[in-house]
Amino acid sequence: MQVKILFIGPTESGKTVLANFLSDISENVGGEYKPTIGVRILEFESHLEAGGENRSCKVELWDCSGNFKFESCWPTLMKDCNGVAIVFNPDVPSHLKEIETWHSMFISTQSLHENQCLLIAHNKPGSATKEGHISLASPLNRLPQIQSNLEEEPEDVRKAFVGYIGNVVKAMSESREREEMSIIM
Repeated sequence: MQVKILFIGPTESGKTVLANFLSDISENVGGEYKPTIGVRILEFESHLEAGGENRSCKVELWDCSGNFKFESCWPTLMKDCNGVAIVFNPDVPSHLKEIETWHSMFISTQSLHENQCLLIAHNKPGSATKEGHISLASPLNRLPQIQSNLEEEPEDVRKAFVGYIGNVVKAMSESREREEMSIIM
C-alpha cells in the first residue's frame, strides 16, 4: 500500500524539519531557515500495527511551500492525495488564523474524512507554548491534533504520525471496499 500525504501550512512553521525527521533524513531539529521552493517529495517506509499484525506502507510525504506565490501549483499537488497535515507554529498568532485558509484551500475542497487530516502544532526549539490541545474554531476543532516537540519528545511525535498514517490507510481501505461493493450491487 502507498499513501500520499501533503504537509502544508504557513511559511516558517517547521514543515521541512518535521518532514526530514519523520522520513529519517535528519535527526537535526535546529538550523538556519531555508524556504522550500514549490514542493519536496520524501519517500520512506512506515511500519503500521493493525489488529496485532505488522504491515509495511510506502509513504510519499509532499513537503509543500507555504508561500502563496506557488498557489497556482496547489491543485496539481492535491491530485490523488490521501491525507493532509497542516503544520503551524502555535507561538505565532497569525498562524492560528492562517490555518483556516489552509483548511479551506486544501481540506474543504477534497473529499477527505476528518481522520485523513491532521493538525500539527509544531513547537520550535525554545518555544514558549505550553503543551496541550489548542482551542480552534470550527471546522478545525474537529480535526485530530498533535503537539510536536522534536527537542523533548521526538519519538512521541513519530508514534503519533505513524498512528495518523494508519488512519489514512484504514480510510483508503474502507473507501476501496465501498467502491467494490457498489460495483457488485
